[in-house]
Amino acid sequence: MSTLFDVTTAAPAATTAAGPPTRYRVAGLDISLTGTGIATLGGTTLITSTGHRKDTIPQRRTRLKRIADDIFTALGLVDLVVIEGPSHHSVGGSVWDRGGLWWIVVDRLCADAVPVAVMPPTSRAKYATGSGAARKAAVMEAARHRYGAILDNDNEADALVLRAAGMDWLGTPLAEVPDGHRAALAGVQWPDREAVTRR
Repeated sequence: MSTLFDVTTAAPAATTAAGPPTRYRVAGLDISLTGTGIATLGGTTLITSTGHRKDTIPQRRTRLKRIADDIFTALGLVDLVVIEGPSHHSVGGSVWDRGGLWWIVVDRLCADAVPVAVMPPTSRAKYATGSGAARKAAVMEAARHRYGAILDNDNEADALVLRAAGMDWLGTPLAEVPDGHRAALAGVQWPDREAVTRR
């Protein structure tokens, strides 16, 4: 787990006459069957899981539920979750299970009235590096450099970038980001801003 402290830039957009901006509890979530990356105020973490191609339906259901439970334990109390959207060109036997896990998590967030933003993989890459075609290694290197985070894997790096994008959208960016990178925020499916309140 890496440690990351929030750093607010000099003039956050959320500042009001009433005082400094609200410090929202934003989480970034990179869903995966084998290694889900999570980034919160406390840092980043990785939730791992293994399965087998011959697993039965009950075994697969149990695995997905266990991963989801672990995700929510790690998330804690949050005001906004920025989750990476599905990669539409994904292929392979695990596509249904990945999609199922994604929807299990989103459904639970919605049931708990937690606002959810969906950031496409290309927007995540562009926000981190300036290029939507950047590979995961480049995203991880950019995240390490910009946020000073110790990151052991690209899942946690992706989650950190997702969280940073959410903080930026709320007007309290973790670090200064070039305008070309910030343009990626326009490609995100954001919730109503008014729905994001301290819980």
